[in-house]
Amino acid sequence: MRRRVVVTGMGMVTPVGLDLESSWKALCEGRSGVGRISLFDAETFPTRIAAEVRGFDLDRYLGDDAEPWREASRNTRFALAAARMAVDRSGVLDDPGLDRSRFGVYLGSGEGQQDFPRFVGLVHRSFHEGKTDTKVFTRFGLKELHAMNEAEQEPGTPSGHLACLFGARGPNSNCLTACAASSQAIGEAVEIIRRGDADVMLSGGTHSMIHPFGVTGFNLLTALSTRNDDPPRASRPFDRDRDGFILGEGAGMLILEDLEHAQARGAPIHGEIVGYGSTADAFRITDSHDEGRGAIACMREALADASIAPDEIDYINAHGTSTAVNDSIETLAIKRALGEQAYRIPISSTKSMMGHLIAAAGSVEAIVCLLAIRDGIAPPTINLDNPDPDCDLDYIPHRARETPIDVTLTNSFGFGGQNIALIIRRFEP
Repeated sequence: MRRRVVVTGMGMVTPVGLDLESSWKALCEGRSGVGRISLFDAETFPTRIAAEVRGFDLDRYLGDDAEPWREASRNTRFALAAARMAVDRSGVLDDPGLDRSRFGVYLGSGEGQQDFPRFVGLVHRSFHEGKTDTKVFTRFGLKELHAMNEAEQEPGTPSGHLACLFGARGPNSNCLTACAASSQAIGEAVEIIRRGDADVMLSGGTHSMIHPFGVTGFNLLTALSTRNDDPPRASRPFDRDRDGFILGEGAGMLILEDLEHAQARGAPIHGEIVGYGSTADAFRITDSHDEGRGAIACMREALADASIAPDEIDYINAHGTSTAVNDSIETLAIKRALGEQAYRIPISSTKSMMGHLIAAAGSVEAIVCLLAIRDGIAPPTINLDNPDPDCDLDYIPHRARETPIDVTLTNSFGFGGQNIALIIRRFEP
């Protein structure tokens, strides 16, 4: 018999709140976290706005334990904070019988960002000056790099930090499938528990691309909104006037547990992950398949994995990026995957408020689904003033909606053609 996987802890750091409840309150109230970029001088960029995490202080979450990570990259610090909240809420470390060799970590994490741009500038300057021998890396690079910051360039580094912080000696991995990464990490962590390779998994995602390299890359792809004069209204999923997504940053973490393990220690149970679908478009690197074949297939896989019919879905948290291609194709895919039921299901894109957290987006949106189940509230899609005729589903414009929610679906679609769907259900013993 397949092991059941439940959620016993959750935590997040987002552009609209520095913890779980403040983030959720802001989303339910329709508050935007988008503003002018302050992390670097973006005045010469086509896009000068983003959804930054403001006022973050690692000491608030880790206290004296923060010292080893004070110079770590933003993605690592966000991960540590969100994970601490999730672990504390779960109480898993209070269990004297916890076998830490069966406590693992699986993240969807992006690259760090600390000193690499400065290093590139130093090396470029040295070559310009004609100093091309290997001594240049000592003269202009290595002496000015901090060892922690160099390691932070590796996307897998945060999962190692979390293992160190919590003594998690079980399976440890990271995937970076772009915007689908943390949803995929959760799905794969679920599979690890299901097959009996771990009893507890810390899973989720963390990312920050609000730096010159990140903004430049997405500007070159013409993927970002340039509505610089009105930041809170720039992210407009499913609106006919949308002009691109807003970069966000942050982290979302879950404690996933085998049901019997959680019950044996009297853990709080916030919901159950019952369905996981993963597919590839096998089409283009930056575009979804124009008939949504991968998105349709992953939703159908998740439904089959959960043994749930479309009419049982009560809420969908859409990928909903605010790009012309994504929003129309996701609408098409939902209709083809769920049939006529698609028209009755409330759907929203919380990226309208938080922006797009890239590798961390899926995990934060999975937590949104858990909170929607807890409180019976479907958060809104703000800025949906003029619905695109091709986006004709119930996208909960402007204001949150109170409605009974027992089963949710969340979608994540990433560059490279990766598609992930998760189904999360209210826990029933």
